Amino acid sequence: MRWALVKVCVAVTTMVVVAFAVPLGLVIREMARDRAFSNAEREAAAIAPALSITTDRDQLERVVASAGSDAGMAVHIPASDSAGEGDSASEGAAADAQAVDIGRQRAADEDIATTRKLGRASTTEVPGGSTLLQPVALSSGEIAVVEVYVPESEVTNGVATAWAVLAGVGVALIVGSVAVADRLGVRMVQPAQRLVESAHELGEGKLGARVPEEGPTELRLAAVAFNSMADQVVQLLANERELAADLSHRLRTPLTVLRLNAASLGDGPAAEQTRAAVAQLEREVDTIIRTARDAKPQTAAIGVGGGCDAAEVVRERMDFWSALAEDEGRKVRVAGVDRPVRIPVARAELVAALDALLGNVFRHTAEGTAFAVDVHNGEDAVIVLVSDAGPGIADPEAAMARGRGSGSDGSTGLGLDIVRRLAESTGGDVRIGRSVLGGTEVRIWIQLDGREPVRRGHRGATVRRRRNTKLVSTFNRSRSLP
Repeated sequence: MRWALVKVCVAVTTMVVVAFAVPLGLVIREMARDRAFSNAEREAAAIAPALSITTDRDQLERVVASAGSDAGMAVHIPASDSAGEGDSASEGAAADAQAVDIGRQRAADEDIATTRKLGRASTTEVPGGSTLLQPVALSSGEIAVVEVYVPESEVTNGVATAWAVLAGVGVALIVGSVAVADRLGVRMVQPAQRLVESAHELGEGKLGARVPEEGPTELRLAAVAFNSMADQVVQLLANERELAADLSHRLRTPLTVLRLNAASLGDGPAAEQTRAAVAQLEREVDTIIRTARDAKPQTAAIGVGGGCDAAEVVRERMDFWSALAEDEGRKVRVAGVDRPVRIPVARAELVAALDALLGNVFRHTAEGTAFAVDVHNGEDAVIVLVSDAGPGIADPEAAMARGRGSGSDGSTGLGLDIVRRLAESTGGDVRIGRSVLGGTEVRIWIQLDGREPVRRGHRGATVRRRRNTKLVSTFNRSRSLP
């Protein structure tokens, strides 16, 4: 916008300068020409009184010399006027006398004769300039012609300087218009840039981002609308946190009853597992309530708290779920957890993601269905595979969409969304496909370098994805259930 405004001002100012400067330059040239010929007319008029008195060559030469124009002035007197009054012998001599020409003649004889015949001044072009031919009536009734030479340098005297001044003024006007347009552009662009920056900050989760209400009227109104929208977003998020806290708090009563009932189960592995599950559920509910009540917006950060050991978390959670799997007759396989695998994900988030996936296996597959958890540590990513031998997922895209559970099986669609957000917080993603066991395979792609999320169709991402996919495929073919 800023440069567009500058270009418009440059174009408009240039057109205005050209529209005024070109005609003014032509007028200046004509004025210089008129001035030169006016001076020539004054010089010719200075000789007229002397010609009306005498036609004597010596006297006229002195008059021309006194005028200071002997180099550029010539006087042409008809031959009949060159003789004085006298007897008949003198008259005969006058008939044979020649015309009197004083000074250097530059005009053609035809032009001089035409001026004498017409009796009015005229100009004619000659080499190096122009001449003014001024007729003057003599006392004898004849017409003499005064020729004044006007060189080209005198005709154009001062024109180049005037044009240079006009050009300088035009350039100064254009530069001034650019400066003014730039300042106006800055006045409009800066509020727009602040609006864009605040929009980006709000999109990144910085709910305190606001736009100063300044600049042109339209941008001030946009800033007011943006700030109002940001306030509404903050209020909606606060309401959502309150609602989540209230809904979670309602779980305390049935959890208390469940804990009391679990305490009365007595001893045994199943009773211990039930009590442990109830205790963990209480802790999760408490965490949800505290997080929802927190007034500060929660934002995911890569590597917060130094991450965690994915192998350790998988071993711990599989120990918990293996007991339940044994009760239901499920075969379980765990691979890739024999050595530490550091990932930039908080431990609690990875635990929640694994529990969501493994809980889906138990919830949506029949008893006796085998499942496996594999961890693969690549060069720039860690891949966690959760696969089962169940019927699979008919529509993976719908399963990945938040809140699109079918409802018939009690699914809300939030479990896979938790897994997706965990992967995308590191720049990775989640894929659902067919496992080597014949059922569903959920592949969690966790980036280790904190880069931007991998976009589909990007050439470099495709190469990196193909390399890791090849390794994972080899890893999948080599694994089998005990």
